[in-house]
Amino acid sequence: MIIEQDDRYEIVGVASNGLEALQIVRNLHVDLVLMDIRMPEMNGIEATKKIKAQFPDMKIIILTTFDDDAYAYETLKDGANGFLLKSSEPTKLLSSIQSVMDGGLVLQEDVAAKLMPKLLKQTVSSNTPTQNIPLTERELKIVKLIGEGKTNKEIANCLFLSVGTVKNHITHILQELDLRDRTQLAIYAVKKGIV
Repeated sequence: MIIEQDDRYEIVGVASNGLEALQIVRNLHVDLVLMDIRMPEMNGIEATKKIKAQFPDMKIIILTTFDDDAYAYETLKDGANGFLLKSSEPTKLLSSIQSVMDGGLVLQEDVAAKLMPKLLKQTVSSNTPTQNIPLTERELKIVKLIGEGKTNKEIANCLFLSVGTVKNHITHILQELDLRDRTQLAIYAVKKGIV
C-alpha cells in the first residue's frame, strides 16, 4: 500500500515464495525486488543469489521482520542492495527504494550496528598497503565513498565529477577487481580497510 500510493513506482508482480519471485523477474520488466527472507519452497537468501546470478544489475532490497545480522551479511554478500526491517517508517522505505535506484546501498541502522563490527573484524590488517590494489588514487577514493554508502550523485559531488564519469569509473573498478556489483564493492572496501 505504501508503494502503490507513490506515483514514482508501479508494482508489476507479487510472489509468495522465492521460486515465484524468480519467475516474475524472468517474465516481466522489473527494476527492483523487495525480498523477504523466510518463505516456502525457496527462501529469500537463495532467491537473491539466483536472481543476482542471472540478472546482476537487478536491484534487490531485503525487507524482513528478522533483524539478524547473519541474514544481512549473507544477502549483501550475494548482491542485495539493501536490508530493511518491515517495521521501518513508510518514508524510510520510499527513500531507501530511491537511494538504491540511484545506485546507493541501504542498511537498517540497528542491523548495521551489529554487522559492521563483524565486517571490520574480518578486515585485512590495516598494514596492508593499498598500492597492492590495482586501482588509481581516484578509483580508491570512489571505492571508499561506495564503502561509506554514498550514491553516484553524492560521489560525483564529493569528487567534482559528473555522474556519468563516476559510473564509468565504477564499471572499470568492478572489472579490475572482478566484482559483480557495488554491494560486493562496498564489502570489499570494508574488508580491505579502505573505509
